[in-house]
Amino acid sequence: MKKIAVVGSGYMGGGIAQVLALSGAQVLIADVSAEVAERNAARLQDEAAQFEKEGLFAAGAADLIAANLRAAPSIEEAVADADFIEEAVPERLDIKHDALRRISAACPAASIIGSNTSTILISELATAVVGPERFLGVHFSNPAPFIPGVEIIAHAGTAEQAIARAEEFVAGTGKLPARVSDATGFVLNRLQYALFHEASQIVEEGIATADDVDLVVRTTFGFRLPFFGPFAIADMAGLDVYAMCYASLQTRWPERFATPRSLQQHVDAGRFGTKSGGGYLDIPAHRASALVEYRNRAYVEMSALLERLGPPPVE
Repeated sequence: MKKIAVVGSGYMGGGIAQVLALSGAQVLIADVSAEVAERNAARLQDEAAQFEKEGLFAAGAADLIAANLRAAPSIEEAVADADFIEEAVPERLDIKHDALRRISAACPAASIIGSNTSTILISELATAVVGPERFLGVHFSNPAPFIPGVEIIAHAGTAEQAIARAEEFVAGTGKLPARVSDATGFVLNRLQYALFHEASQIVEEGIATADDVDLVVRTTFGFRLPFFGPFAIADMAGLDVYAMCYASLQTRWPERFATPRSLQQHVDAGRFGTKSGGGYLDIPAHRASALVEYRNRAYVEMSALLERLGPPPVE
């Protein structure tokens, strides 16, 4: 898929357009008017030049974006010959429905249509799409040029071929697609907002300040997250240890920190994680030492990176 349209050229849509243009695709952006699209195309070009100057984009990136990214006079003209369309208009159901009606009425029948929604169910958006079997969520994260993960979210009527093509397309841009079911919050925001909710509770209870909560998160369990997800971290810590910690938390919050059913099932079966040869992830016991070596080296390298970068400007 080499002819791409991005409908909605603001911060998120514009960043997605840059990613797609850098992958070698021909990208047309569209917005509420031709003037807005033109203005945002110029902004994206200026940003690309600045990113290249700062070493955030590779040498020649600005020229590549200049060659591959243009503004279209209208949504209809942007999508008329597109293989793939990414809808990135504001996060309101009525605005997205209107955009998706116009997109699906004007684009080729074989086009794949993705939505960058972060919160609205794909099944709700699909009601506005002509040919909903080709429609799915393709959720980039902010800032799109620099965050590698992309959620691929199919609704019940999405064709498997459309999912596979979207995954292949996203992988071709250098991003990492993860297949996710159509459920409120998907994965990214369900986890992100659960953490924020608990963090805000801690501040409101006077247990720690917002500054100290941020410090604890980014220097302890958050320090691990660039390398390992929650299941790998749990397996390395020991699922039996996790079960004991849940029991402790339940002395105050018996419902909020009820032991996950899957965790208890693993513990009851003697699957404690890497130390027993398997838990949530099937990591053989003989690979445990190599995993620990990688983990320790990764954390040392992360410490060195943070030392080189210095503290963030919020401090």
